[in-house]
Amino acid sequence: MDLSTLPILRQASDSPDKNGSSDPETMNRIVVLEPDKIKELKKWAPGMWRFPTNPDLCCIYRVPNCLRQVHPEAYTPELVIIGPLHHCIKSQALKALGDSTCTKSMGYVNVEEHKKIYLSAFAKRFEGKNVIDGFKKTIQEDEAIIRACYSESTAWIGSQEFVEMILHDSVFIIELMLRFSLIGPEKIGDPLMDEPCLEYTIKRDLMLLENQLPYFILEKLFDPIIPILRPNETLRKLVISHFELETRKKKVKDDSKFRHFTDLFRCVRVETLPEHGLGSDDFMDHMHNADKLYGNGINFKVVEEEELSVEVTFKNGCLEIPCFKADDEVEVTLRNIMALEQCHYPFNAYVCSYVMFLDFLVDTDKDVDLLVEKGIIKNWIGHQGLVAKMVNKLCLGVVDHGSYYSELVDEVNDRYKNQFYRTFGILRRVYFNNLWKGTATVAAICILIMTLIQTVASLIDITQKKD
Repeated sequence: MDLSTLPILRQASDSPDKNGSSDPETMNRIVVLEPDKIKELKKWAPGMWRFPTNPDLCCIYRVPNCLRQVHPEAYTPELVIIGPLHHCIKSQALKALGDSTCTKSMGYVNVEEHKKIYLSAFAKRFEGKNVIDGFKKTIQEDEAIIRACYSESTAWIGSQEFVEMILHDSVFIIELMLRFSLIGPEKIGDPLMDEPCLEYTIKRDLMLLENQLPYFILEKLFDPIIPILRPNETLRKLVISHFELETRKKKVKDDSKFRHFTDLFRCVRVETLPEHGLGSDDFMDHMHNADKLYGNGINFKVVEEEELSVEVTFKNGCLEIPCFKADDEVEVTLRNIMALEQCHYPFNAYVCSYVMFLDFLVDTDKDVDLLVEKGIIKNWIGHQGLVAKMVNKLCLGVVDHGSYYSELVDEVNDRYKNQFYRTFGILRRVYFNNLWKGTATVAAICILIMTLIQTVASLIDITQKKD
């Protein structure tokens, strides 16, 4: 075969040329090979891969379909669209304008209008447009770097439109956080502030993996601005306070580096591990469920005040596990963190490993009952079976490249196989699983011992009389 006749695959620029042209004819083309023909795409479209990506910059990804199909709603914004990955939904929402049955589309349109209001309000804080013009200039200077942070091509968005999108989204986020930090018991006429259900929805949307802006551009825009608006305040403090991460025992460290808000939620969990940053090539092949482990001599203890921690320890036959709050918010958060790890931290997927560990422990309602009794699980979603189902589905579609907890699981399995501890565990489960059985067992043992003593004493007495 003559190699010179093969098409050459060329990397397309992810942004229009320096003159601002977005004409498809001036953009590099993609060559697609088909069985009997060569098709040349002259126009980029939403969802097309950016290839190759820059590993040092790329950090915002489309959730893989193997994860999305398990629970699509967990990755899709309900109200607020941030960044380019869902940008095309805005035009779809405008087409549905006036259709009162499309409440989700109306929500998108309402928030887009709200972004304009917030931009105007933010500008008024500085009595002019100078600060906004400065923001635009900064975004334009870093446009190529911002685009490179996304795993998908953004070339289908023109330069001017892209800059306006980043401007409106970034100012909306900061203005929103500033307003939430001052919220009081009285209504102020802003529905995003006055309706708690919208507040919850917005916070949820702002941590979704596909709904992110690179944190570096927020820092560059607002680090010099926030201290002017709030003395002794920083952007970092504002963000951490907004997501209520500063009230936890394990706070985000001052030197922590996170790339966006989803990464922040991972960071606050991973940094509880004593040796985070070191992966493992070993896998968690097998571990028995909680009820069976407990019945064979292994105890469970909740680690208080560490709800966001993923550190699990095994000491003297006791598994010490942080409290796991089972509700819809935690499920969405974990799913997006796990999606980030699958795409960006595949060999250091500590949160994935932690959820897989929980998946081993929780199989049935009995496992949930036991862990709820021990305080390890807080059930906020109803029947225990719903908790088991939620935990079991969290790992569907997840690829395991090695687990942080493999050595711990080996220790648990070795303890489980030890005959002495298994016998002790069976005795505890059968005869001491509650107060009444334990009391009855102790009483029966005492009676047996007393009977034995009386029998021995009688035999001794009879022997002495014969002598």
